[in-house]
This record gives sequence, structure tokens and C-alpha cells, in this order.
Amino acid sequence: MLKLYDNAFAPSPRRVRMFLAEKGLVFETVPVDIAAGETASADFLAVNPLGELPVLELEDGTRLRESLAICRYLEAMHPEPALLGRDDRERAEIESIVLQLMFRVYVPTTHAFRHTHKFWAGRIAQVPEYGALARQSVLSEWQRLDGDLSSREFLAGDRFSFADIVGYTTLEFGKPSGIRLQEDQANLRRWHAAIAARPSAKA
Repeated sequence: MLKLYDNAFAPSPRRVRMFLAEKGLVFETVPVDIAAGETASADFLAVNPLGELPVLELEDGTRLRESLAICRYLEAMHPEPALLGRDDRERAEIESIVLQLMFRVYVPTTHAFRHTHKFWAGRIAQVPEYGALARQSVLSEWQRLDGDLSSREFLAGDRFSFADIVGYTTLEFGKPSGIRLQEDQANLRRWHAAIAARPSAKA
């Protein structure tokens, strides 16, 4: 059975949980407490020397790291339903949106969290001004995406895809940093409600 080294609150493992749920795949979870420092323990570093989640352990013992790489592997092994595209063009379109979300939304969301949230106080050298700038950058990106969603149902077109998983988990992750849907973002609100209603959103 697949084994996922997981954390209930971190966005990267949640991407993989949603992907696995959408594929209907059965897996075992191994909870890893980030707040308690378990990712820095000798036991976990033997699993992933980088000290990061998620890690997917295959039945033969192979361990895969990085959520995007894990989901790409799962798509190759279990092509249906297609979450990363049905042909080369669709795969490129979805990957384009995924990369935009990762670098323009997810990364600055993590910076906003690290530099403004009390969880990180004393753990890293926080620069609150930088965190505030990152937060504003993310809010601007979500405003742009609200406009994009005026002409399509999902982030990468007319079908649910991995882009929606990345977008949804990133938006949810932004809440502790004050990154939330705005009142005037009707398209994003419609999209968010649709993703939240999927069973995989509870994974």
C-alpha cells in the first residue's frame, strides 16, 4: 500500500492527499508533527534528508519527494481521471497555471506566513515588512485570478485539474496570514465553493 508521510495542516501534503482522493487511491498516512519539530528528527531525516513533507513511499520502498513530482508520478501510474491533462497541449496549459500558482502565489504566501505569524517568532529572523509586501503581492494575484475565472469554470479551463488543487490548498493556507477571499471576488468565491464541495477537499 502507498504510504504518505503527512501533516494535517501543511499545504504541500494536502495537495497530495487531494490528488490521491481524486484518483480514488487507497493509502496509509504517517502523521509528522511539524510544530513539534518531528521533521528535524533523526527518524524522519532518514526518510527525507531535506526534512520536508510530503514523502510518498511506494510498495517497493521507493520514496518520492516534492508534491508536484509525486502527483506527476501518480498521474502516470493512474491516468484516469486525468488531472494533469489529456494531451500535450492540455498538459502544457495546466502546467503553466500550476507554475504561476506556485511561484506567484504559493511562494509569497509562505513568505507572508513565515515573516508575520507568531508561529515563526524565534524560529527564524522575521522581517514583518517583507511579509506584509508578500501578502499584498498575493492579494493582487488573487484579484487577477478572479478576473481570469470570469471566462472559465476552473483555473486551467473547463475541467477540474491539478491547478485547482494547488490553488485551493494555497488559498486555504493563506488564512493564518490574513489572505482571504474579498467581498468583490464573485468568480473566486464561486470557484472556491465548487472545490470545497468536492469530497477530496476533506482529505
